[in-house]
Amino acid sequence: MSTTMKMLQSFLSILLFFCCSPVQGSNQHERKTYIVYMGELPVATAYAPEDHHHNLLATAIGDQQLARKSKIHSYGKSFNGFAARLLPHEAEKLLEEENVVSVFPNTHNKLHTTRSWNFLGLPLKNNRHSRVEKHMIVGVFDTGISLDCPSFNDSGYGPPPPRWKGKCVTGANFTGCNNKVIGAKFFNLENSEPNLSPADEDGHGTHTSSTAAGVPVRGASLEGIGGGTAHGGVARARIAMYKVCWGSSGCSDMDLLAAFDEAIADGVNVISLSLGGTPRKFFSDPVAIGAFHAMKRGIVTSCSAGNSGPATMTVENVAPWILTVAASNTDRLFTTVVDLGDGHKFKGMSINTFTPKKKMYPLISGALASNVTEGGYGNASACDYGSLSKEKVMRKIVYCLGPGSKDYIIKELNGAGTIISLSYPLDYSTTTIIPAVYVYSNTAGKTIDLYINSTKDAKAVIQKVKSTRGPAPFVASFSSRGPQSISTNILKPDLTAPGVDILAGYSKLATLSGDPDDTRRNVFNILSGTSMACPHAAAATAYVKSFHPHWSPAAIKSALMTTATPMRINDNTAELGSGSGQINPVKALDPGLLYNISIDSYIAFLCKEGYNSSSIGIIIGTKGFDCSGIDPAQGTDGINYPSMHTQITPNGSISAIFYRSVTNVGLGNSTYKAKVTSPKGLSIKVIPDTLTFSGVNQELSFKVVLKGPPMPKDSKLLSASLEWSDCQHNIRSPIVVYKRTL
Repeated sequence: MSTTMKMLQSFLSILLFFCCSPVQGSNQHERKTYIVYMGELPVATAYAPEDHHHNLLATAIGDQQLARKSKIHSYGKSFNGFAARLLPHEAEKLLEEENVVSVFPNTHNKLHTTRSWNFLGLPLKNNRHSRVEKHMIVGVFDTGISLDCPSFNDSGYGPPPPRWKGKCVTGANFTGCNNKVIGAKFFNLENSEPNLSPADEDGHGTHTSSTAAGVPVRGASLEGIGGGTAHGGVARARIAMYKVCWGSSGCSDMDLLAAFDEAIADGVNVISLSLGGTPRKFFSDPVAIGAFHAMKRGIVTSCSAGNSGPATMTVENVAPWILTVAASNTDRLFTTVVDLGDGHKFKGMSINTFTPKKKMYPLISGALASNVTEGGYGNASACDYGSLSKEKVMRKIVYCLGPGSKDYIIKELNGAGTIISLSYPLDYSTTTIIPAVYVYSNTAGKTIDLYINSTKDAKAVIQKVKSTRGPAPFVASFSSRGPQSISTNILKPDLTAPGVDILAGYSKLATLSGDPDDTRRNVFNILSGTSMACPHAAAATAYVKSFHPHWSPAAIKSALMTTATPMRINDNTAELGSGSGQINPVKALDPGLLYNISIDSYIAFLCKEGYNSSSIGIIIGTKGFDCSGIDPAQGTDGINYPSMHTQITPNGSISAIFYRSVTNVGLGNSTYKAKVTSPKGLSIKVIPDTLTFSGVNQELSFKVVLKGPPMPKDSKLLSASLEWSDCQHNIRSPIVVYKRTL
């Protein structure tokens, strides 16, 4: 072929690349963004990841120049892989390469979006290793960070720890870091955003960062609400922000992997990741991949469980080497009072920052404010968009049937406020853009509706929100529940942490409600979600690690799970919502016994789960690895997990066995006895039921055998527990049997 023809062919290939490379779509002639995961980095000193990645691409695509244009990013600091725009057949070719573990499409994940530390028994004056804590680095993957928030004041801090290898990248609205926030990077490999910067334009990242490691701020409040001293769980620790989430586009897989690649190499101790997506097989899941390589280097990854509760089988971030965190409440409740003109008062839920300017306002229902003609669109009773008359709504409080954010609709019509009636009680509050409150229809809702329809001149006023005390802890209704579908014998979530109505730092680049028409801005805000629970658990792991720096990630996770406080559940999901219970960081310092999991144990688990030997070998960096050459994982779950879980078929009998080993980290000479709590229809035997230790760090083994008949047709769940006790320590493991549908 002539040189001219080669140049023409190359030009046409590149033209095709630019003309046919949308990220979305499954057409065989359209390029999509894929991630090519290649496991552990080779140990060879001469290995050049970018050259290797280019050669693989050139072979798959068949054109050197197009291969260069196709590649988006190379991962090569903490693990091996790259992101590229590929045609489906090129992705299939790459998957056939012997050094490739998986090739999967780049998807977009979503965010899972004070007094909480005192409630957990970890106030500022509690026993701490201050000098060690100052050298802890919490890596946060989120929407960025705002250093205008007083939670990140670096007064009294020296330079970053010597091991820190990260850096601070500046950009729009972000001029640099300090000795508290020692690192800030952003990842937007799709180049889809105009303002590339670590600055937090959303507020979410500032909130999670300050929850984990914000310095004490006296007099912190939101417009005078929830006042007190706000601080993070490890208030003396440093923060490194890795911005991976952007506006409406979310958090892409390839940006997440880039952040893991950097954070592990930078030297963080803990990673807090308050986001997630649809669960996938572990090595097609960027969070599972990144967390696995972090775990290998002694880094705990704390992840939010998701906000799709109370439905079962909604939990996210389910790999066993991840700490999966559900959301629970504290004993602080934010309630808003509605006063009616007839003297009735009702409590509802909202973060209503507005002080009423009048004693009373005219009150109308959506049904009475309707402009919907017969056969028209929209439900006026529910205040659907376009269903209300502006003249009838203007300057009035409107009673609407929920659910939904009716405050935005009423604001657009110049209404004075809205009362939203729900068919279920709400257990968390949200910040509204105008005076608004959510009430329960079975109590307040019916009375308010009756008052409007029986009174000629109905009036009401919505008071400013107040902080009160309420029952706690319980799992939040929005918190995602198990069981999971990826590794069906691993109970997820692992535990819960406060995630309801959390006051923490916020960015003044964002409005309080997130609506651009909102004029309110503050350096603190009150948010709810498993996003808020995740940094609580991340801080708890850092706190435990500051006392036990040589404990493995699995050991720290075990300490937090086995010392957690069992939860009250307001529905029938039990431990499917709470896991082991609510974290107790101080108690976790002295757990007595630990369920440890080595790298070899994780490998045996992966073999049992059906991952092929060649892929596992690439992941761990061992050529010629063969699952048949190692001791097989034993028991129902094949791993030394602190909880025990099995799923059975609808008509199947219960039969499971769990092999466990525990390491003594309590008293040298100690004897632990097993106590089993079990419901009718479930037999549990612990063999042996007594463990006698003669020294610290001694490891002993036991097994737990479950037997039982098929569960009744109207039953889907059996909850039990095993507790080892030496009279000073109580090491509790939940045992859950779930009947799945076919």
